[in-house]
Amino acid sequence: MSMITGIPGSELPEPDLLRELRHLHETRHDTFLHGSPDSLREHTARTFELEHEYLRRHPDRDVDPRRTREGARGEPQNA
Repeated sequence: MSMITGIPGSELPEPDLLRELRHLHETRHDTFLHGSPDSLREHTARTFELEHEYLRRHPDRDVDPRRTREGARGEPQNA
């Protein structure tokens, strides 16, 4: 059972949302390797919540063409 703790992502001011996302991304590997099942589930749920909030706020964010399937394969980009 997931019991996400913390301020809901939709209520976080932008600097706090970015700080929380940075921290979650920095701690993901250790949580994955060494966290309990509950810890991993909570980490995953919180990351999902905050990433979706970021995408909701920034639907037109810049996307690096090298971070797309075509770009990663070195295929030409349609501009």
